[in-house]
Amino acid sequence: MIWTYKGKPVHDVKSMPKDTVGFIYKVINLKTGKFYIGKKSVAHKRKTRISKREKTKTGTRKTFKIVIKESDWKSYTGSCKELNEDIKKQGEKAFVKFIVEYCFSKKYLNFAELSYQIKEDVLKVESYNGNILGKFYRKDMELKTKKNK
Repeated sequence: MIWTYKGKPVHDVKSMPKDTVGFIYKVINLKTGKFYIGKKSVAHKRKTRISKREKTKTGTRKTFKIVIKESDWKSYTGSCKELNEDIKKQGEKAFVKFIVEYCFSKKYLNFAELSYQIKEDVLKVESYNGNILGKFYRKDMELKTKKNK
């Protein structure tokens, strides 16, 4: 399965807009129509200790450095167990994954994911999303709607 954006394949970070922090994506099961909306960071920043050898080689007095490493975004499908199990059972050809929007800050990435999940009403329709923000769960929505009937 390859990522696409507006119908065009996305193979590497160079094919994304400059300064992209992450993206909002949608994975759709072509057989059932069930979908998943999520976010994925393109790279991770980590603080690591500088070794004595590196200190003497570079002449720095710092003890830590920031290391940026590309994430596993190319092969990523989502954090949902049910979705990943269905991909294993039905095969990658039964699914399509595409980038909905590129994001240029972590805060906006979080906001955009929430926004798309609410717009698509993921807790009330047939989707793989079982919760939003780890606070709002499908089972809570089902109880609320049953009480109102």
